[in-house]
Amino acid sequence: MVEVLIIVGSQSDMPVAEKAKQALDDLSISNEIKVASAHRQPELVDKAVKESDAKVFIAIAGLSAALPGVVASKTKKPVIGVPVNVKLDGLDALLSVMQMPPGVPVATVGIDNGKNAALLAARILALSNSKLKI
Repeated sequence: MVEVLIIVGSQSDMPVAEKAKQALDDLSISNEIKVASAHRQPELVDKAVKESDAKVFIAIAGLSAALPGVVASKTKKPVIGVPVNVKLDGLDALLSVMQMPPGVPVATVGIDNGKNAALLAARILALSNSKLKI
């Protein structure tokens, strides 16, 4: 069972995802990375979320950064959005991830901060798993 599913909108977001994966691995939290674009592969995003038994999702995307919001619209589980610096120093992605409509919550960490996303996921998991050493 995968506890955290990391979804990236593009292969170019992989360096940020690797930071999250490393932090989760260091904490012995099972995780997996999938590439699925909210714009180019919406059916793949839908499938990844619906078929996952993950307890927390980390969604990483740049530019319009729709991926975290799309993931949050498909699950009641916690979603952590990581904006990626592609243009405008990442501010476009940051604002996109932060400005979710009512009823579609997404926790947001700093630009390119995959490690903090992983640490937040670990804290969420620790609420129901006292064995986690965080």
